[in-house]
Amino acid sequence: MARLNYLELPVADTARAKAFYGAAFAWGFSDFGPSYAATTSGDTDIGFQADPAQQTAAALPVIKVADVDAALAAVEAAGGRVTMPVFAFPGGRRFHFADPDGHELAVMQVDAG
Repeated sequence: MARLNYLELPVADTARAKAFYGAAFAWGFSDFGPSYAATTSGDTDIGFQADPAQQTAAALPVIKVADVDAALAAVEAAGGRVTMPVFAFPGGRRFHFADPDGHELAVMQVDAG
C-alpha cells in the first residue's frame, strides 16, 4: 500500500536547518551530500534540500510505493503531470508530479536489499 513517508523541505542552508531542528526537537540527521540531510527515524522522516537546482517551491510530500514504474503509469493515467522523471537517489528511485490542483508531490521506491 502506498503511504506518505517523507516530507522534503527547501532550505537556504542545510547546516542551519539541522542546527535548528536538532536544538528544537533533538532530531538526529544523516548527510546525503553537501546540500542534503534527513532525519532517519524510520517513521515519517524530513529531508532538507539546499541545492536550488533541486528545490521545490514548497514542502514536498513523498509517497512510498513498492513499484515506482507502476506508480508513474498510474499517476499519468489519473491525469497527473510529471514534473521530474524517474531518477536514482541514494537508497532508491523517485519521480515528481503535479496533481490536478498543481500541488507537487514525489513518489519513491526503496532499493531492495
